[in-house]
Amino acid sequence: MKIFFVYMVQCSDDSFYVGVTSNLYKRLIEHNAGIYPSAYTFQRRPVSLKWFEQFSDPESAFKTEKQLKGWSRRKKIALIEENWARVVKYSKNYTEFGNNRESSTD
Repeated sequence: MKIFFVYMVQCSDDSFYVGVTSNLYKRLIEHNAGIYPSAYTFQRRPVSLKWFEQFSDPESAFKTEKQLKGWSRRKKIALIEENWARVVKYSKNYTEFGNNRESSTD
């Protein structure tokens, strides 16, 4: 059975990159070696692994990757920190309540 990893790396410019691979170790080496000049991480090396999850189903892996790519920076940080209360909090649709502003204390 093939295993897939959804992973998040932090780039040298402090941005995050989310991807999917079947060989996490090899992919991290590729990111840092700059194998692909057109890749997002090429000009943002070095990168460091911040989070990953393992999947046996490729469809689930790609669905999770797409979901994470749509997350805000602070929600990604909450995931990395395993702060589940903040992950939930940052999942709320504030426009639903007519409040487009979020607390400045977060």
